[in-house]
Amino acid sequence: MPRLDNRITVDSVRSVLDGSFPGNLGIEPLEVEDDHTTGRIVVDHRHLHPGGFVHGGVWTALADTVAAWGTFRHLPDGHDFTTVELKLNVFAAGVEGDELIARAEPQHIGRRTQVWLVRITRDNKQVAVFTLTQMVLRPR
Repeated sequence: MPRLDNRITVDSVRSVLDGSFPGNLGIEPLEVEDDHTTGRIVVDHRHLHPGGFVHGGVWTALADTVAAWGTFRHLPDGHDFTTVELKLNVFAAGVEGDELIARAEPQHIGRRTQVWLVRITRDNKQVAVFTLTQMVLRPR
């Protein structure tokens, strides 16, 4: 297993969010630990599809972003990654004003791949689950 990079913290994540896709969506880090990461989004008008509910891309962006923080923490020096597979199941619609909390936990941390499970909750009730596989990229 790769060594843990303790330089990846809530503060380091916050420092790079401004102007990025996750930052522009309002995704915020809450925890970045060895065994999990947690982030949130407070739903506003920019997160909704024309029918007034949270767009599938927002659910995906939240989960993928929170898992990425954990992935970075488990990469060897100089390595990067890319998402190669993902799956999302949403069990309840999200609306403006909802606070969605995503918690990512590693299921597999290997030399070439990482697999993460992300549970998204609203008011302490699970409303979505997301799995993804990250491909670890060697330095160029």
